[in-house]
Amino acid sequence: MRVVVIGATGNIGTALLRRLSGDPDARVVGVARRRPPDTPPYDSVEAWHEIDIAEPTSAELLRDAMTGADAVVHLAWGFQPSRDPAYLRRIGVDGSARVLDAAAASGVGHLVHTSSVGAYAPKIDNRPVDENYATSGITTSMYSRHKVLAERHLDFYERTEPNGVQITRIRPGFVLQPDAGAALTRYGLPAYLPTQLITHLPLLPLDAKLIIPVVHSSDVADAITRILDQRATGPFNLAADRPLNRDDIARLIGAHPVNLPSKVLRATVSATWHAHLQPLDAGWIDLAFAVPLMDTSRARSVLGWRPVVAADAALAVTVKAMSGGRGIDGSVLRPQSMFDEVQRLLREGPRGRRRLT
Repeated sequence: MRVVVIGATGNIGTALLRRLSGDPDARVVGVARRRPPDTPPYDSVEAWHEIDIAEPTSAELLRDAMTGADAVVHLAWGFQPSRDPAYLRRIGVDGSARVLDAAAASGVGHLVHTSSVGAYAPKIDNRPVDENYATSGITTSMYSRHKVLAERHLDFYERTEPNGVQITRIRPGFVLQPDAGAALTRYGLPAYLPTQLITHLPLLPLDAKLIIPVVHSSDVADAITRILDQRATGPFNLAADRPLNRDDIARLIGAHPVNLPSKVLRATVSATWHAHLQPLDAGWIDLAFAVPLMDTSRARSVLGWRPVVAADAALAVTVKAMSGGRGIDGSVLRPQSMFDEVQRLLREGPRGRRRLT
């Protein structure tokens, strides 16, 4: 099987490359904005194509990359700059449309599209929802709105081209792994904050109502390989068996939990974002408190999938990696040092305003 992986150097992409590298029947083509070094897990890729799917010119490049492919796994997304929603839309919404259009034009039989728990409507309570739950999103979250728009494009294609590309949608919870530690820090924390503070907070001020679905990237990669092997279509929820709550997070970072109403936290994040003090917009707070928990019965019954890494174990290793600035050389998951990030802050401006490099 020849598989094209769009966003192959990201959080899920690196985990998927590791998984596919052990499959002698898989021939992998990688697509990323920048070619990574020829080191594991990137050295298992047969060919690399440097393509920025945010650019309209990427349409033809994507068709070339997909020539002769049996399947495409679309993992690319943008999380920053949070102050440039038009650019993020060009990546997540327009870029996703280009991937689907290129797959159809190239005669690819199967597309695996990465959606998210963030595509779901706000939860009513803490009962897990299945894949039939409304995908109308959380309107105050830009990330959620873009995930919904990408799914609507898939809906339209499936209605109008029933004999076209067969589509699978994975909807994972918050995806964690240690190799993404530095990247997660860059997405959400200011460059001038020492990452070591993450595991040295005496208090964790969070609303006790917080509870979120989490999944390790290796478990997501396992689900994707099963989807490819079985040519399974439709949506699949992916999450660890037990979600994480506020007290779990406090315990894992060694802090004492203190109840802070979500409205107060949101106002604080919004004020500091508007003051250009940190890169995380308030929509992420809304998302964290509104996403439903997920019923993963379909993935278990159809794919034979079982999550291996527990949610608390996934967070524990990721927090340790974030504190140490861990990453993978030469990719979007590159390691982080405070010195390098402050230099870039002074040279290029805050991350919330600059394009990812």
